[in-house]
Amino acid sequence: MIKIPFSFLPPLLLLRLSKVFLGISEFIAPMHPLLKLNLKQADIDLDVRQYISMCVSTDFFTFIFLFIASSILIQSFGSKSSILFGFIISTIFIFFIFMEQMAYPKLVANRKVKGIEKNLLSAMQNILVQLNSGIPLFDIFVNISKGEYGQVSQEFAKAVKEINAGKPQIDALEDMATVNPSILFRRTLWQLVNGMKTGADLSRVMAGSIDALGDEQVIQIQKYGGQLSPLAMFYMLIAVIIPSLGMTFLIIIASFINLSSFATKIIFWSLFSVVIFFQIMFIGIIKSRRPNLISD
Repeated sequence: MIKIPFSFLPPLLLLRLSKVFLGISEFIAPMHPLLKLNLKQADIDLDVRQYISMCVSTDFFTFIFLFIASSILIQSFGSKSSILFGFIISTIFIFFIFMEQMAYPKLVANRKVKGIEKNLLSAMQNILVQLNSGIPLFDIFVNISKGEYGQVSQEFAKAVKEINAGKPQIDALEDMATVNPSILFRRTLWQLVNGMKTGADLSRVMAGSIDALGDEQVIQIQKYGGQLSPLAMFYMLIAVIIPSLGMTFLIIIASFINLSSFATKIIFWSLFSVVIFFQIMFIGIIKSRRPNLISD
């Protein structure tokens, strides 16, 4: 199903309405040269003009809704420039929404990379075991596609479907490697394809690929460990030291200037909210820096 971020219209209806904005999409498309590749890597079955026109279409209706809602809200406060302020606010919101929509295919592709590389090493090890057992290569692809290897299984399922439709195995693997966003997965597939073309021992090819992935995993872990030290220092400073000292100074100052209990509670709750915010932000940073080759 076609998914456009921040869209409240059904995809099929949005696709029909977007034809009106194809002219605008032709003007915007050259500003996003990588969008075509990102759409292909994200498995979004739309060309650049269609995707941009659908985004512009949903943004048009969203703008009308935001403009009316913000104008009414501002007018309720007695402002005489409610239409102007409503237009400015709606334009700013739509600009950021459109930028998010343009970045959405790349975000999907990055999620796909994490899903692939998380299960890549274990899938390649399974392939090596099956090759050493004498199982035909196509049957290995079928087994991997039916295995529990997440995005890797889905990628091999596409290749199996194409091979069953009559495409040669080498061509199916080359096509999968060409559009895949994961560099490590592409590298592994190209080594497998080259081994098939040259008639080399695929077991040795896969063993070499697994060794290379193992080395890459070690490098990612070392890099991750190096990033944790400054992050831990940042966490200790922002979420532990500063709140503790701030709390101490607040108690001392409150006793000197006779702050009311209400003001003291507001300050304490504000400080607590800031600490919670940094805790969540720190967890998000740690999660985003986690190496892709480390499975859950």
